[in-house]
Amino acid sequence: MSTEGFTTCLWFDGQAEEAANHYLSIFKNSSLGRIGRYTEAGPGPAGDVMVVEFELNGQKFVGLNGGPQFTFNEAISFQIPCADQDEVDYYWSRLTEGGQESACGWLKDRYGVSWQVVPTEAIDLISDPDPEKATRTMQAMFTMGKLDIAALRKAHAGE
Repeated sequence: MSTEGFTTCLWFDGQAEEAANHYLSIFKNSSLGRIGRYTEAGPGPAGDVMVVEFELNGQKFVGLNGGPQFTFNEAISFQIPCADQDEVDYYWSRLTEGGQESACGWLKDRYGVSWQVVPTEAIDLISDPDPEKATRTMQAMFTMGKLDIAALRKAHAGE
């Protein structure tokens, strides 16, 4: 096996290049790779994008225009660890544009891909060895769509 790690393949229905460009506009440390097009051999129309390679924050992806047979669901999601509320707000607002908010920091973007926008501090708060603090934090998190670090801190402190 190559030592280059894994590449995540995302199956789209004709929007692979559009999606790659959308993600490139969101993630600052990103790049576009090769674009492969269907030939006369098919199965798509000759010249249409078949695959597009892109990298987001060091994670490699291939977007495949495979057709409508398969769709995304919440069984797979990408977690974005955020250093502070500004990062949470940024990723949340950009990824929910045309998408759908969910609970506990989860969302679906305009292509149906699931993301978790999570402040790294939230993991510390819900992992507290004091079960009462951890429980209060979890209960607060269950009431949220986008995670609010200040509110999680207050719940953790019992305020």
